[in-house]
Amino acid sequence: MLAKMVNSIDMDAIKTNKNNLDKLWEQLDGGSMRPARIMVNSLHPSEVARLLESLPHKKRSVLWELVDPEIEGDVLVEVSDEVRNGLLEGMRTEELIAAIEGMEVDNLADLLVDLPETLTQEVLQSLDKQDQERVTQVLAYDEESAGGLMNVDIVTVRPDVTLEVVCRYLRTVGEVSDATDSIYVVNREGKYIGSLYLSTILTNDPLNTVANVMQTDVLPISANTPSTQVVWEFENRDLLSAPVVDDESRMLGRITVDDVVDVIRDEAEHSLMGAAGLDEENDMFAPVVKSASRRALWLGINLCTAFLAAAVVDKFQTALTEIVLLAVLMPVVPSMGGVAGTQSLTIITRAMALGQINKDNAFGILRKEFMVGLLNGIGWAIVISFLTFLWLGDWKIGGIIGAAIVINMVVAALAGFSIPLILKRMKIDPALGSGVVLTTITDVIGYATFLGLGAAIYL
Repeated sequence: MLAKMVNSIDMDAIKTNKNNLDKLWEQLDGGSMRPARIMVNSLHPSEVARLLESLPHKKRSVLWELVDPEIEGDVLVEVSDEVRNGLLEGMRTEELIAAIEGMEVDNLADLLVDLPETLTQEVLQSLDKQDQERVTQVLAYDEESAGGLMNVDIVTVRPDVTLEVVCRYLRTVGEVSDATDSIYVVNREGKYIGSLYLSTILTNDPLNTVANVMQTDVLPISANTPSTQVVWEFENRDLLSAPVVDDESRMLGRITVDDVVDVIRDEAEHSLMGAAGLDEENDMFAPVVKSASRRALWLGINLCTAFLAAAVVDKFQTALTEIVLLAVLMPVVPSMGGVAGTQSLTIITRAMALGQINKDNAFGILRKEFMVGLLNGIGWAIVISFLTFLWLGDWKIGGIIGAAIVINMVVAALAGFSIPLILKRMKIDPALGSGVVLTTITDVIGYATFLGLGAAIYL
């Protein structure tokens, strides 16, 4: 559900971004700097970030000059890492300190992660003691964990106080963080014991105690929980926010649904770009040499795998020379295997991201993928063998390509299941290397089986 929502939001964001770009450059081309400034600063920081990412460096610098210092910090959090680094290079320390003033702790922590150590220390020293402690607390956790996602600016109350006291306390505080739907109930040791929805405070007798109306079924999330697991918790429990605790159940902070949406979007971009061996944080307008060097690695790896497939074909030169029909049909086998393998690979990668694969069900999933590959292999082998016979009039060629397709599609299905798991065990991101490895396997097995069977029967 959350993933579908994110896809819908992304399509709307693309249209909005294009319209904003068109309007902005109409104004700038006409020399209307003031209307352009007003327009830019009327946008949400995320929309300004998309505009910056959509522009080459010279125009990006012009746009950045139009952004008010009050929202610069929020914009820096929203842009990609490489674009952010480029903007930071042109900012003085005092400008950066002014930009981060008033930022939420979790956003500030995200920004500090990408700053040089010396600059990070200067920024931290500019904060008051309370904010320093809060930021340090968030930075202590991995960026891709619940602790790294959480906002420590929370409101806690004791279970023995009345709702009237809670209301007075909230009025004294004056304001709460955005997207606050509940406050949290803790004991004297600061350990989480329940959640108190704001709607509950408003609709119940003010003389009721917190203990009588709080929700104890809202389970906290451990600070060390991976961000992918956090997404799963939100989706399956239909959460708007969730408390975050340490190993001793002490209250640390909260995660809201907007943080989860960011994780989903980042994971989607990572999977898309990773399939091509690219980083989702790369700047689209990065220098040519820099972009070329980044892509060269995976092009080199692909070249090596292509030569491996070519070496297999070379072993059957005699067969290809004698039986020209084999060369005509040769691309069919690896192509069918590649599609079948990609289907398995996609399903398994998604299941891994959702935490659906474990040692108890892995063999059952492997068996299922084997049977799917075998069934599809047999079915399409019959179809392709029949079409080959009708086309070429040679039942031997039809039988050879049919057998090769069955073998390659079964191997492809098994490879699609195994590759991501093996890469993960080797601490290699499955999104980066799986496609290249799978292509190599389906090409090598496809050529070897088809040409090998052809040589064995005809020569």
